[in-house]
Amino acid sequence: MSGANGRDTTLQRTIVGTVTLEGYGLHTGEPVQTTLRPAAENTGILFRRVDIEGQPEIPGLVEYVTGVEWETVLGPDEACVRTVEHLLAAIAAAGIDNIDIDMIGPEPPAFDGSSAKWCEVFRELGTEEQGAPAPSLAIDSPFFLKSGDSRYAVMPYPGYRISAEIEFENPAIGRQFASLQVDEPTFYREVAGARTFGLEAWQESLQSRGLALGATEDNTILVTDEGIAPDAKLRYPDEFVRHKVIDLIGDLALVGARLQCHVVAERPGHRGNVEVARRLRSLVDAGGEAEQRLDIQDILAHIPHRYPFLLVDRILEFEAGERILGLKNVTINEPFFAGHFPDHPIMPGVLIVEAMAQVGGMLLMNEFEEPRDKVVYFMSLDDVKFRRPVTPGDQLQFEVELLQFRGRVCKMRGVARVDGDRAAEATMMAQVVDR
Repeated sequence: MSGANGRDTTLQRTIVGTVTLEGYGLHTGEPVQTTLRPAAENTGILFRRVDIEGQPEIPGLVEYVTGVEWETVLGPDEACVRTVEHLLAAIAAAGIDNIDIDMIGPEPPAFDGSSAKWCEVFRELGTEEQGAPAPSLAIDSPFFLKSGDSRYAVMPYPGYRISAEIEFENPAIGRQFASLQVDEPTFYREVAGARTFGLEAWQESLQSRGLALGATEDNTILVTDEGIAPDAKLRYPDEFVRHKVIDLIGDLALVGARLQCHVVAERPGHRGNVEVARRLRSLVDAGGEAEQRLDIQDILAHIPHRYPFLLVDRILEFEAGERILGLKNVTINEPFFAGHFPDHPIMPGVLIVEAMAQVGGMLLMNEFEEPRDKVVYFMSLDDVKFRRPVTPGDQLQFEVELLQFRGRVCKMRGVARVDGDRAAEATMMAQVVDR
């Protein structure tokens, strides 16, 4: 993975004028007040708790995240700001780089539980260009991330796009998918009005922890086992996944740069969103420098496979003892296409798994001082699934996680993707032996 700063040559923007808004916090249920003010160049998003002595400031950056359970929290407990994701999403969609946010109380007003009110405010205030270039981050190579049940693929893209899928057993929600370009008119039209939601089964647990105390029928869609209340009309047929898109855009605003990438999220949540933001932020901090990569010569030096059975072209990402991301370009010149099948070439599933295993082998080789003297023998495969055919012209990307490593025996989990879609997955057991 690599990033390049400065591709977006547009100038920084801030709001025109000041406005104060009042309401109630979604989680605290307390009266709150938020004042939005223009900010100077290179200020970024800056929260200020004006109701606390010293008026502590909290930058809207991912390194200041202190909580991700059911909301995104910035700053220490005594001076934190909570549930900032809906406001941040509207800021990002409006292309605002610099803004001062003065807060009385820990939360912005919940309004109707969506980003619509914030979008209306920014449209009414307007924005203006400033003199400095807007910070930007473009993704040159994809990366993948898993956080609990959430999975993400971040891929190169000429603009900024979000795609998200959710799935709930509750029939009122079920499985939903949404995808959109992140810009002000599209955001306002497609997702800004999507409200937060909660299952009735969550209510008692959340409130016992001091959460959702301000949730009402005016700002939250309550979903029961029977479905949605008759008077709780949805604004979009798939309003639930659209609200998840709001949360994701808001959390990624904490990167502190205008993003140029396509983020594909499966079952996104605040914890996973913030982990993606941290990965992206690390590229901003590194000035766009690429993470460690291994080319074909490095691969040949680490594993014994050779033509026609070497099925890895490049290692894109490498985290020692944790995970690895490898790439295989599939061309019509692959020797196996001559017989599988001449008139309908499809890469054999067993070779997809073999390529995944070779990538995993590269991860294991780093654990030994003399990798040239070692060989990885795979002992078992479990939970093997093939999701889609792989054909000439596809680019396979393999993400392998090291789940357990004891002595010379390890357990790994691998996923193969094409254009962000799963092609295959498997759990592998392997042993490293001397040659």
